[in-house]
Amino acid sequence: MSLDERKLEVLRAIVQDYVATQEPVGSKALVERHHLGVSPATVRNDMAVLEDEGYIRQPHTSAGRVPTDRGYRLFVDKLSRIKPLSPAERRAIERFLVGAVDLDDVVHRAVRLLAQLTRQVAVVQYPSLSRSRVRHLELVSISTTRVLVVMIADTGRVEQRLVDLPGPISPDDVTELRRAINDKLTGVRLTETPPLVVALTEEVPPGLRAPMSSLATVLLETLVERGDERVALAGTANLTRGGLLDFQGGLGSVLEALEEQVILLRLFGNLEGSTLVRIGDENEIEDLRATSVVSTGYGPGTTVVGGMGVLGPTRMDYPATIATVRAVARYVGDLLAQA
Repeated sequence: MSLDERKLEVLRAIVQDYVATQEPVGSKALVERHHLGVSPATVRNDMAVLEDEGYIRQPHTSAGRVPTDRGYRLFVDKLSRIKPLSPAERRAIERFLVGAVDLDDVVHRAVRLLAQLTRQVAVVQYPSLSRSRVRHLELVSISTTRVLVVMIADTGRVEQRLVDLPGPISPDDVTELRRAINDKLTGVRLTETPPLVVALTEEVPPGLRAPMSSLATVLLETLVERGDERVALAGTANLTRGGLLDFQGGLGSVLEALEEQVILLRLFGNLEGSTLVRIGDENEIEDLRATSVVSTGYGPGTTVVGGMGVLGPTRMDYPATIATVRAVARYVGDLLAQA
C-alpha cells in the first residue's frame, strides 16, 4: 500500500518530534505543533495505518508512537530535507581544518570535528594505500649499508622503512637508485607498481642490482602488500546519551564492536562519492543493529581515497547529520587536493 501525502506528513512529524524530544509522540501533540489541518481523530486514524504498515510502533500501552527502522528509512529516502549548514557552521569547519599541518593532523581534526558537530561517534578512515598514487620516494643514507625508504603518497600519507643492503654503497649510488625509482614509480597507483618494481632490478646498472633487489623487496611490502588500513575514532562518550542502554546487548556490545578495527573498516567497504545511510537492521554487523551509520567517501577532486562517517542511535537527526558528514568530507578532500 502506498501512503498518501497526509500520512507521509504525519510520519515526518512523528520522526521530527521523536528526534527532538526523545518521547513517544501522540496525535494531540502532532496537531498542535505541526498545523496539519486535520482533527486529532484523523491523525489517530493515519497513525493506525502507519502502525499497521510497520512505519511506527507503540512502545507502551496508551503511549504515543515512535518510528521503526522502516519508518526512519522512508523518512531518509523520501521525507527528509537536507539542512544546509549555516555560514557560521561552514566557517567553523573551515577554520578548524585549515590549520592542519600534516595528514595525521587532518584526520584527527576531522574526526574530532565530526563528533562535536553531530554529537555522535565519528570515524575517519586514513586514505587507503590501495587508492593512492606515488608522489615521491626518498632514499636517506643511514650508514654505508643501510638506507631509509620514505614513500609519500598523493594523499599525504607517508610510509617509512629501513633497508639493510647486501654491501656498502656510495652516496652517488644512492642518488642513482633514487632517480631510477622515482622515474619509474612517480604518479603510478600503488596497486599497479609491482611489475614496475620488479623490472627495476633488471634495468639498473649491474653494479646496483643487488641493492636494488633489497630495496625492491621492501618497496613491494610498503606499496602493495601491507594491509594495515587505519581509522581514527572520536566521541564514544556520546553513546551514553543516545538511548542505546535500552537495547538488547546494551552499550557494551556497541563499544566492543567499535574496538574492532576490521569492523570499522567494513563501514566504508563500498563507498564511493555518495552518502550511505544504514539504519538499524540494515547494518550487516550484528552488534551495530541498534544504531544507524551515515558515511561517505572523501578525497581530492572526484577521487575517493577513504571514508568517514558517524554512528549513533537510530533516533538521530538525519538531515543535519548527512549535511555535516558531507561538508566535512568536502573540506578534507579540498585540503588533500592542495597538499
